[in-house]
Amino acid sequence: MQQLDRLRFTLRQLEVLIAVADSGSTAAAGERVALSQSATSAALGELESLLGAQLFDRVGRRLLLNDRGRAVLPQVRAALDDLRRVEAGFGATPGAGGEAPLDLRLAASRTIGTYLVPPMLAALLGRQPQARVALRIANTRAVAAAVARLEVDVGLVEGHCSEPDLVVERWAEDRLVLVCAAADPLASRPVGDAELRGARWLLREPGSGTREAVEQALLPRLDYFVQTLEFDSNEALLQGVAAGLGIACLSVQVAADLLALGRVRLVATELPPIVRPLFLVHHRARVPSPALRAALLAPAAGP
Repeated sequence: MQQLDRLRFTLRQLEVLIAVADSGSTAAAGERVALSQSATSAALGELESLLGAQLFDRVGRRLLLNDRGRAVLPQVRAALDDLRRVEAGFGATPGAGGEAPLDLRLAASRTIGTYLVPPMLAALLGRQPQARVALRIANTRAVAAAVARLEVDVGLVEGHCSEPDLVVERWAEDRLVLVCAAADPLASRPVGDAELRGARWLLREPGSGTREAVEQALLPRLDYFVQTLEFDSNEALLQGVAAGLGIACLSVQVAADLLALGRVRLVATELPPIVRPLFLVHHRARVPSPALRAALLAPAAGP
């Protein structure tokens, strides 16, 4: 009988590879995998020797993935994730239907992660108290990159994803509204395109799904923004609006509380309603399970 060849590398070596890639040094990676720095360096050196290629460029004290390392890393992440799911399926307490509890690693862009995901997760944990969830919140560009590197199972984003290895599915919709400070003169009367163009606009940073949606919706009509201020969070941007720094176009989810309190007001314009799609993205090599889809494809309704 023909015998199967033994694997030339160990799971520990693969864990070291991922830890070094994520942390950038063998010292930090050793802390993550409970090895000394020397043992971590040795494990990485053995793996590179077995593969016949260096996976990192040594830049000072930093270890940075080279092109070969970037090519192999997603496959290693996927393989270890599959093995962890096998282990969890045998070692975890099954749910009511006999299945292992859901283990979800989710990344979401900031509007979705802050306003839509928490009630969704509360509903999920109400149904599956044993479910394990890790949530990462970043802008759309960073979420797409994390999904492409298989650092998370799925991403929920507001904007366009250009990563070639991602599958993008429509997930929900979000309404955008124009708001200004309650004391702003623009809050008291309809506003035309010329005034909108000349106003100071508060925008999210490049790479944000909200920024992309605002530019797509408004620039074809206004041509350009005369004055802008950039913010890297919805909360700071909204507080800037309330303080009278300018006007903004952002998700009704973000503005709902301050609208209810009367600190900001809707700006009346002739613009048509602005509705943007929200997307679920996953890697081509990692198809979401039916249980994961059931948890994510019914987002909580917003205001």
